[in-house]
Amino acid sequence: MAEISPRIVVAGSANMDLVGLAPRLPLPGETVLGDDFVMTPGGKGANQAIAAARAGGRCTMLGAIGSDAFGVTIKARLNASGVDTENVRTSYGASGVAVIMVDRAGENSIIVSPGANNSFAGLSAAETAVIADSDVLLCQQEIPADTVVAAAQAARAGRTRMILNAAPARELPQELLDAVDLLVVNEGEANAITGSAEPDMPGLLALVPRVVLTLGGAGSWYADRDGHDERIPACRVEVADTTAAGDAFTGALAVAWGEGRDLVQAVRWANAAGAACVRKVGASNALPSRAEIDAIYAQNY
Repeated sequence: MAEISPRIVVAGSANMDLVGLAPRLPLPGETVLGDDFVMTPGGKGANQAIAAARAGGRCTMLGAIGSDAFGVTIKARLNASGVDTENVRTSYGASGVAVIMVDRAGENSIIVSPGANNSFAGLSAAETAVIADSDVLLCQQEIPADTVVAAAQAARAGRTRMILNAAPARELPQELLDAVDLLVVNEGEANAITGSAEPDMPGLLALVPRVVLTLGGAGSWYADRDGHDERIPACRVEVADTTAAGDAFTGALAVAWGEGRDLVQAVRWANAAGAACVRKVGASNALPSRAEIDAIYAQNY
């Protein structure tokens, strides 16, 4: 592994998460009396930036927050978590908001209102330079598609590794696929991308050179065009809330790959990060430290 922490750039969304906990998720038209309520900064971009910083990366966030009180809180949480926010834009109006319902089994339903995230259009010269000077760029799909493409192309031009967490699932343009080094998807996203009813790893590898398919309690599946194909079991922990587990996984994966671990080892370590996250309720507040990840990794692998 590298002796110096890898430089991770996350280009993505930042939201305020409004989390309601209840015995079960309500059916359409139904009201369920809740157990508790938590308000915490989130969004896939911000979550993955915090996850990467807590996992040991030198992380910079690119994105947009609103001029409202939520924006102030989101930026403060990023800063407190060790994320460089110098290039985070402030857009007049509302920040992104996610309304999340979590049941006692840890399952959730989420509605996202993008707010300021939709204003993160185009890249400045300074933002492009930050990407080119990093070890790994990590993007998701809660920001405008053209911005994801521009960031990926800046990474390719700067010889920066590019990880795309294709969530939420949407069409992936060819110019984006051409710049992706590693695709991270869950089963639903994989099926939406390939049009298959079952996970289609060959179909994914026809699009990008390396794929990590997250399988929830069944662990992860890594494969690449060089012939590696390995199922990696999950770590066993008591689940409180799965909300940010995928973000913990992806942020840690970016750090591990940036440190020089081979991708099978990196996925194992990322599995441990996801497991550490689900033990707590919430999003950014549940993302684990490097010590927590190492402890679960040592117990399971």
